[in-house]
Amino acid sequence: MRHRHFLKLFSAGTIALSVVAGPALANPVVVFDLSSGKILQHQDAFKRWYPASLSKLMTAYVTFRALAAGEVQLDSPIKVTKHSAAEPPSKMGFKPGSVMRLDNALKMMLVKSANDIAMAVGENVGGSQAAFAERMNAEATRLGMNGTHFVNPNGLYSPDQYTTARDLAVLVMAIRREFPQYVPWFSIEGLAVGKKAIPNYNLLIGRYPGADGMKTGFVCPSGFNMIGSATRNGRTLVAVVLGEKSAVTRAETAAKLLDQGFDTPAAGSATVTTLAPYGDLVSPNDMHDEVCKKKTPQEQSEAPPVVAKDVPKSPYQEKLDHVPTLVAVGLGGATGPAPKAMLDQGAQEYTDVPIPSWRPDRPAPAGTGPKIAGSAAQGDQPAKVAN
Repeated sequence: MRHRHFLKLFSAGTIALSVVAGPALANPVVVFDLSSGKILQHQDAFKRWYPASLSKLMTAYVTFRALAAGEVQLDSPIKVTKHSAAEPPSKMGFKPGSVMRLDNALKMMLVKSANDIAMAVGENVGGSQAAFAERMNAEATRLGMNGTHFVNPNGLYSPDQYTTARDLAVLVMAIRREFPQYVPWFSIEGLAVGKKAIPNYNLLIGRYPGADGMKTGFVCPSGFNMIGSATRNGRTLVAVVLGEKSAVTRAETAAKLLDQGFDTPAAGSATVTTLAPYGDLVSPNDMHDEVCKKKTPQEQSEAPPVVAKDVPKSPYQEKLDHVPTLVAVGLGGATGPAPKAMLDQGAQEYTDVPIPSWRPDRPAPAGTGPKIAGSAAQGDQPAKVAN
């Protein structure tokens, strides 16, 4: 009886083992074939994790849906509010009142991972941060991302903003299948803003053969997250990697997983949508001390660390072996109609309206103090490490 019970437990525990043989992994991963949805490898796929800037993929998806619905156009104006301008780095740093085209805003959000621009997109397309977060959650529910919840469009740390590797795989499939016209935006090598060149934080782009997307993310509690995709011989694979220790190791891990996938034909029957939940589904994993405690600012960044010339480098620390193709972005040129959500508000931007104080001759009633939108979402995350 004990032997039978042990076999049952052993069988249940092996559900999470990889389909493709490979080295033991210490964090959540999912590798899948984009065309079929078949999973090639997975571990802790349903473990709750902080998405960091991988949240911006849902921001992009909600915006793509708004474009398809005619609520907004690519040349529609995205205005930087005081609230969005105050978001911590990574950011573009445009002043409140600055206006840009929506397509330029999305490119800055996806390549630079600009938190201020992601918030501006959310506020303009959704009408407010809260309203846009509702749309993010509605899309997550519709897609079957059952382990995901959003409170902001940029991924700055909040204990109430979480996802799973499997849910992110579902989101990637939706973006790539429903909106192929925007796929090239995820493989942009860099941006040109005036005379300034901004490289893509995705170190696979331009370095890993066939790399064509998609996004990176980092806050101290999440560690270094990454979704990397590549296409070879007409076959596109995607690797979701969460909780790595540095920008370089997440790129190396994603590359190894993709290599293993390309060396193995699709096997098994489990797909991204049919994989049964397993493991701990509710306890978040906080990597703050492991990743950021007693680390230098450079180590708390998505930019690859600079190493001495005589020290061997990872291929993902090397400069590109070609002149990178930069896409010019900037302010202005927004000649299209204002986003419908902003028009529905009567073109009023409540985040920019001064909050009147209570009459000084009378005591203020409880609960009338000003609410700072988004302050809870930032937590105690230092600005220097929020990307």
